[in-house]
Amino acid sequence: MKTKIILFSVVLFLMAGVSFAQKKNEPKSIISEKVAIKKYHKKEELERMQKGELLSLYIERIEVLIKTLPYIAFATKPGVTMSTLGIPNDNDNRKILDSQFESTDDYMEATTEFHKKILPYSDTNKLISAIIFYEEIMKSLHEYSAYH
Repeated sequence: MKTKIILFSVVLFLMAGVSFAQKKNEPKSIISEKVAIKKYHKKEELERMQKGELLSLYIERIEVLIKTLPYIAFATKPGVTMSTLGIPNDNDNRKILDSQFESTDDYMEATTEFHKKILPYSDTNKLISAIIFYEEIMKSLHEYSAYH
């Protein structure tokens, strides 16, 4: 009985290891699934918001743009992988994509920290204008993707 339990445990462990290794090699989306604007706003809506809410929206839009714009030659929406584009899903290409994501995350972290400290001093009307501008860029990206 004890041998069966040990054998079963070893088999279960090996199956879990193989499953994990396969997920590690799955093609990654070039644009993160987490990067999206949930809602676009009208100027009147933004004018009714508190500055803290506006700052959060501004930072969210910056993040979406930073994590989307560099990749528009490949895709404008999440779900497109290297394999989808015909790029080999080998170890070197996965490493360079992971490195790019890590660098982008580091940049985004520094940018967010800067914005949280400095943006509260910005003029509310200019902040609203910037949010609307960033949202228009994102809408344009959706139109851009219709051209190809």
